[in-house]
Amino acid sequence: MEKMEEKNYQKENRNHLKIYNSLTEKKELFYPIHKKYVGIYVCGPTVYNSLHLGNCRTFISFDIVFRYLKHLGYKVRYVRNITDVGHLENEDFDIEDKISKKSRIEGLEPMEIVQKYTISFHNLLNVLNLLPPSIEPTATGHIIEQIDMIQKLIQKKLAYEINGSVYFNLTEYRKFHSYGRISKNKVDQLFYKKLKFTEEKRGFHDFSLWKKAHSNHIMNWNSPWGKGFPGWHIECTTMSTKYLGETFDIHGGGIDLKFPHHECELAQAIGIYEKNDFVHYWMHTNMLTLNGKKMSKSTGNFLELQDITCNKNFFPSIFRFYILQTHYRNIMNFSNKGLVEAEKGYHKIMKAIKILKNSEPEISENCDTFNVYHWIDICYKAINDDFNIPLLITHLFQVSTYIINNNSIQNLPHFHLLKKYMIYFVFDILGIQEINYHEENSKKFKTLIEKLIKIRIEARKQKHWIISDKIRKELYHIGISLHDKKFSS
Repeated sequence: MEKMEEKNYQKENRNHLKIYNSLTEKKELFYPIHKKYVGIYVCGPTVYNSLHLGNCRTFISFDIVFRYLKHLGYKVRYVRNITDVGHLENEDFDIEDKISKKSRIEGLEPMEIVQKYTISFHNLLNVLNLLPPSIEPTATGHIIEQIDMIQKLIQKKLAYEINGSVYFNLTEYRKFHSYGRISKNKVDQLFYKKLKFTEEKRGFHDFSLWKKAHSNHIMNWNSPWGKGFPGWHIECTTMSTKYLGETFDIHGGGIDLKFPHHECELAQAIGIYEKNDFVHYWMHTNMLTLNGKKMSKSTGNFLELQDITCNKNFFPSIFRFYILQTHYRNIMNFSNKGLVEAEKGYHKIMKAIKILKNSEPEISENCDTFNVYHWIDICYKAINDDFNIPLLITHLFQVSTYIINNNSIQNLPHFHLLKKYMIYFVFDILGIQEINYHEENSKKFKTLIEKLIKIRIEARKQKHWIISDKIRKELYHIGISLHDKKFSS
């Protein structure tokens, strides 16, 4: 009977999910293009540096979307790209791109930088328990497709080539379509002719599809227009439509991508496929701020995960839980106090789950007033209301209090159903992990030992024998014996 109820809950809630669509600025019932299948595209990172906590918030938010749609029984194709092309920070000036700049600073080849920070990105999301996407295409792996798309735009007179570069002709595009539909911006208010721009462009508002590579630009490819590299916007239009089709269900990213990135993506897709419904639902996560300002590595106003896990001893699961306590469309200001409160709330929920796991239902004539079915209903209603995870967490807190304070929880009617759905909501949908403190402490201990050994090696190189001997003796006392090799002078 309970299995039938469980199945019905998931099936019935397919028709109740509402998503706030940035395009229409309204919550809309979610109807996938194909009844049993959902296609999602989320803009991934430019891999020239490690991620800060603000970046993490976006990917955690869409991990919830991915998990919930899978929970409802949809077959989901989740595409999240890797930008491994060094785009210019300002296409109107020959400023060194971020990957090339990092390459020069670290003394590595550009693709070494790309590999290093792609691995860093994956490791970070793995620590935060994010599910891997179905497909993770790279910009460099789709150069041919991007060139093909640019050629189609040229054929439609929506792009033009000049001096080895290709630009999107926004003036021509606006004769037939509106631009600024997602961000609600107007071109004439966004751009001013008094601002400097590349003189070769026909219009100051035209954006690059392909840029001619100058001698200082390391990453470049052959094209019909000479050696160059693709523009930032064309890669996402290319990869999203290749793997999800000319129209698909959900396109996501941070709020800072609304303009110009997503506006340009939309214009390119409409220009090529001539379909206004390129994406049915546009979703944007808001910022995680620090000291009331946007997190940014360029300004130095940022925190990385290690800043709170190593320096402040918060586990990654606590940070994930903390992030989920603010709705994804609201600005969230990072605070240590918030982390502390999230940690307390996390342990409360885990304590309740532990009680449920260690309890077996008992037959009793006592009828408890707690209605499990009603609780499950309101939990689903919270998620279905544009992924109102903070409200879901409130319901989890309330039932956790009830479980902890009820000495006869095993007598509760439909006890198994409560246990199952607590596990569904906490672990399967929210992606929260139980912290194994013994295992985590062992990892920290191992890391500490490795650092001490490295410090001792450096001390020996510098002939600081007193320090090196003291470290060796202390390690010996805890059962770690070191065998030194002589350093050649």
